[in-house]
Amino acid sequence: MAEVTIALRYDLRSPEWAATPHAEMYKVCIEQCAWADEHGVADIVSLSEHHGIDDGYLPAPLAMAAAIAGATERLPITIAAALLPLHDPVRLAEEIAVIALASGGRLSFVAGAGYKRSEFEMAGVTYKDRGAMLEEYVDVMRKAWTGEPFEWRGRTVVVRPVPPMPPLIMGGGSGPKAARRAARMHLPFFPGVGDPALKDAYEDECAKIGFTNGFCLLPKGPGFILVTEDPEAAWKEVARYAWYDADTYRSWQEGTRAEVLTSAPDVDALRTEGIYRVVTPDECVALAEELSPGGAIVLHPLLCGMPAELGWESLRLFKDKVLPRIRG
Repeated sequence: MAEVTIALRYDLRSPEWAATPHAEMYKVCIEQCAWADEHGVADIVSLSEHHGIDDGYLPAPLAMAAAIAGATERLPITIAAALLPLHDPVRLAEEIAVIALASGGRLSFVAGAGYKRSEFEMAGVTYKDRGAMLEEYVDVMRKAWTGEPFEWRGRTVVVRPVPPMPPLIMGGGSGPKAARRAARMHLPFFPGVGDPALKDAYEDECAKIGFTNGFCLLPKGPGFILVTEDPEAAWKEVARYAWYDADTYRSWQEGTRAEVLTSAPDVDALRTEGIYRVVTPDECVALAEELSPGGAIVLHPLLCGMPAELGWESLRLFKDKVLPRIRG
């Protein structure tokens, strides 16, 4: 068996020219998650967060997580990443507590600092303070989930009901500073890029402070996998969506690194680069074996509003012709 994580990913972007508009996309997303839960297709569903994007990028992943939790019974749900400096941490802790309880403890999240300046301007938050705010807000939320009163910024805070402690992983960057911060806070670390030097920095800091329960999850694998019997025809359908996703994401970066950040100059180069993969079932099995152990098969079946049926076809092929061969 291949030791890979199988993830459903949704950010629910749909530019005005997309085949699947938002009104349909949200409905299909919930249907696909319920279907994956019923058939044991995915290990986790991952939701992303951004604000003020013209294509309607998901701005409220916790609301979507609650909807998915209500439509599923077993499927774990993660927010990757929750942009903590853009939120009130007490209110965020309350919302996460409710979803954690309602879902039976299936909610986790990666705590991110954010990087897109326009979001901070819209939220009225100082961009240069985001790292310090990330640390402060994580501390506030962890205290909040104990249910005990604590002092924060001159006031007494109590958060109830008390949830099962939600699994929390530190993101917040792709450099050694972020790695050492995660270790200092006694939390696991999930950087945005699979650089072994980050794992080394994290483990070095863990050793210095005596934190023995930490771990670093380096991303490994493409950001988009579509399974089809006819890759040439499917790529023709999906290429526009893949290029839009890759090129806009690249335009948001300001010197940050990411495993799925493209350097392709055009859509043909994007296909050969390997971040966006359109593969046959046999090729998907081979890819899973290549990524094992520790990699991820990321199924992104509504990429930027691509035709919903194309995503459904990929999921069904994965269930019937890939999953039995990589999971036994």
